[in-house]
Amino acid sequence: MSRADHSDRARSLARCAVLAAAAAVLVVLLSLLRTGPLIILQGLAGLAVCAVGAWWFLAHRGVVRVLGGALAVGAPAAVLALFLNGGLWFTAPAGVALWAGALACARGALRVDRRPERPAAVRPGRTPRRPVLIMNPASGGGKVVRFGLVERAEALGARVLLLTPGTRTDVEELARKAVAEGADLLGVAGGDGTQALVAAVAAEHDLPFLVISAGTRNHLAMDLGLDRSDPSRCLDALTDGVELRVDLGDVAGRAFVNTVSFGVYAAIVQRPEYRDAKAGTALDALPDLLAGGAGERLDALADGLPVIGQQALLVSNNPYSAADPLEVGRRPRLDGGELGVLGIRVDGAAQAADLAVRGALSPALTVLTSRRVEVRAGAGDDSDSAAASIPVAVDGEALTLPTPVVCTLRPRALRVLVPRNRPGAMDQVPELNWRRIATLALDRPGPGARA
Repeated sequence: MSRADHSDRARSLARCAVLAAAAAVLVVLLSLLRTGPLIILQGLAGLAVCAVGAWWFLAHRGVVRVLGGALAVGAPAAVLALFLNGGLWFTAPAGVALWAGALACARGALRVDRRPERPAAVRPGRTPRRPVLIMNPASGGGKVVRFGLVERAEALGARVLLLTPGTRTDVEELARKAVAEGADLLGVAGGDGTQALVAAVAAEHDLPFLVISAGTRNHLAMDLGLDRSDPSRCLDALTDGVELRVDLGDVAGRAFVNTVSFGVYAAIVQRPEYRDAKAGTALDALPDLLAGGAGERLDALADGLPVIGQQALLVSNNPYSAADPLEVGRRPRLDGGELGVLGIRVDGAAQAADLAVRGALSPALTVLTSRRVEVRAGAGDDSDSAAASIPVAVDGEALTLPTPVVCTLRPRALRVLVPRNRPGAMDQVPELNWRRIATLALDRPGPGARA
């Protein structure tokens, strides 16, 4: 498709989005003429009650948590009942359908208008002669055994080193020994924390690195476009692969491939029961952390810019496309040369409700990019901040590091070998930007474009 065709399609989708959004607003206005503004105020009140209920559910225990859950679920249902009882049998569904159509067209226009950037350093991969793959049979609920990864890898000529479940193994030393014995590729079938340790050795020796999506969440595999439903397909890179150059993060001398978390999440990961019951442990810990009892406030410097008093801070290897902490985002690229920084500071139910409703637009959220981030305990802590240590989660692995904790990036330091055909290498869903939609809708074809 030519550039003019892309422009025409983006323009058409943007105009459909604007028309659908205007129609949705018109439906709301017609509803006001019939029912008056009270029902709209009731809807806004229901949204606020839902957000407060969600905050109570997260920040309290016992009866208050049960009440919060009931409010979070019951408020939207009550608003829907009010709308239907007010005679909005047609206008309410019509307004929702029109708004859904507007969102779909808007995201489609932005997707066409801003095609995803591809990493610049892409080249045909060489077939490795002595690949060594480290596999964790316990990772991802036993994916190594379930998908026959050992047998498949050995059939392709790879040497497999199996970790022993329940035994602590120095994975980094295992990788170094493999390099000393002549390995010309290192790979990992395991979690992102293990991936990072071996990736650091591969980068140090300028060897290609193979990611096998056998972990639980496989964030790195997702952003590389790998098949997370069938990790055996990642092994196709050994015979038909291409090579990417991606950035490698560094936190206090330790490599990371995805994120470094401070504050609330890091404190939860430190709990010994977290590995066996992630959701339950998080729900049990959040009330103390969000109330400020067990969680530390954090201060940071991002390229010299102060970010003060944060309850949670996330530093990522390249920024995520979705700045909303309630969404699961993806990184459009892994070779941009910048860290993503996401900070959250919520001081009460009102700010929590604002964050839940406005997302990335809330002042409770700090979103920026940086090449160097320095994190320390907040100035209000009783401990000597120069000597204090803080909990840190590096790619989901629990650590305690002395402050200041410095995060940097090594641009394009890691060679990653991936299959030529990657089912997950699809267009990223762009962040919604109505200003850009309006600009596209009002744009007119240039002299060289088709009318």
